[in-house]
Order: sequence, then structure tokens, then C-alpha cells
Amino acid sequence: ARIQIWLFEQKDLRIEGRIIGFDEYMNLVLDDAEEINVKKDTRKSLGRILLKGDNITLMMNTGK
Repeated sequence: ARIQIWLFEQKDLRIEGRIIGFDEYMNLVLDDAEEINVKKDTRKSLGRILLKGDNITLMMNTGK
């Protein structure tokens, strides 16, 4: 399942992808990640990324 992540102190940017790994600090490895600009309604493909847990405000299931 794909999840959408709201970023800390960046209201206009969200990250969407599939979690393939995580650790005790809530650092996430995401596959097929995309950066979503909510204001401009654009998507940028990022591929496989490591997202630090410090940047995560909220995670939600996209239903996809």
C-alpha cells in the first residue's frame, strides 16, 4: 500500500511511496517515492529514498 507523508515545517510538500524499511528512529526507506507539491499540483519522481524520521509530521494510507 502507498502512504502519503506530510513533512515537518513544509506545508506545500508531501512525499508519497511504499515503505520497504524503517528503524527505531522512524527513518523510512520508501520505494517508488514521489514529491508532491500541493500548491502547484505537481509530482516529481524520486525513486528509492531514505527519509529521516525528524521530517515526518503525519503518515496516512492513500488507498492505492
